[in-house]
Amino acid sequence: MLASTYAEDTAFLGRYAPLIELAAGPAARVAVAPTYQGRVMTSTLAGPRGRSFGWLNTRFIASGAQDVQFNNYGGEDRFWLGPESGQFGLFHAKGEPFDVAHWKTPPGFNTGPFQVVRQTKDSVTLRRDLEVVNYAGTTFRCAVRRVISMLSKTRAGKGLGVSLPAAVKLVAFESRNTLTHIGPDAWTQAGGLVSIWILGQFKPLPHGKVIVPFKGGDEGALGPKATTTYFGAIPPARCQVAEDHLLLVCDGQYRSKIGIAPARATRVLGSFDPDGGVLTIAQFNLPRGAARLPYVNSLWEMQEKPFGGDVVNSYNDGEASPGAGQLGPFYELETSSPAAQLPPGKAMTHCHRTLHFAGPAKALGAVARKVLGVDLKKIG
Repeated sequence: MLASTYAEDTAFLGRYAPLIELAAGPAARVAVAPTYQGRVMTSTLAGPRGRSFGWLNTRFIASGAQDVQFNNYGGEDRFWLGPESGQFGLFHAKGEPFDVAHWKTPPGFNTGPFQVVRQTKDSVTLRRDLEVVNYAGTTFRCAVRRVISMLSKTRAGKGLGVSLPAAVKLVAFESRNTLTHIGPDAWTQAGGLVSIWILGQFKPLPHGKVIVPFKGGDEGALGPKATTTYFGAIPPARCQVAEDHLLLVCDGQYRSKIGIAPARATRVLGSFDPDGGVLTIAQFNLPRGAARLPYVNSLWEMQEKPFGGDVVNSYNDGEASPGAGQLGPFYELETSSPAAQLPPGKAMTHCHRTLHFAGPAKALGAVARKVLGVDLKKIG
């Protein structure tokens, strides 16, 4: 698969939707599409002719179609609300089976643009009001505010706790997502709750892996190391769970998903492309005492613990059944906020950062060991 350049991808996107380009320094660029629900579509660390990192669904975009099931434009950072499924899920209607045929993205964040409130050379603020109804019939009226900002090399390194040498190039951005309750009644567990869910879609890596560090320790105290059964068991060759990290094949050829619960989660996950020499890291704000907070559960079943869900997820695309076709191919890095137990007028914020690094193997390896706790020489 030939990698497209940032110039090629933004020229294509510009034919179908207005773009806002953010910049940091001479080479780091990010393209935002307010029309496509305020998504960050793609980025580069090497200027217009540099590699473009976001996965774009070019066929769907070019068709100009609207898909009531999922307007799958692609993009490195999109705003959704969870949970996906279960008795309080947002993607299955009451009484319908929890299967792909009945899965549908709520219109509130599947269609329509986000309004641009403010724009500078390195940030853009967008907003939208929306309404969603869950499986139990509870209505959530929300005001959403997204502030997408570039991060300098110094700020990105400080946030990760590493010193980045001059030889390492990067593009780094964050989306700061604020959800405000604008309805009349308090959101409580009795009727279900929603959470902020940020998902990044990336081009599949034939020899790459998603890397998810987690807290090691006794399962009796901390629970399972990971949830790996969202869509059935994952073959061991595709998902390896070690004592303190997980590796997931992200080639876009086998439908699979993993999750890490708040008692195990750290503030980071990532992926490594050994062919392109690119390390990608997603970082997010994990609240203090997260293990004691409710997180929505997105398993496709009637759940025993609807507020015992995951804070970190990764999805590798593939067919739901032989011959069914697939959404991509792509893979995703995902993070979620705690469940929003909010009275009217109150808000919560979830911050999600995306960072791509390129440079000498030794330097990238040092970043990976410090941030993700893995040896990149063993991945690929």
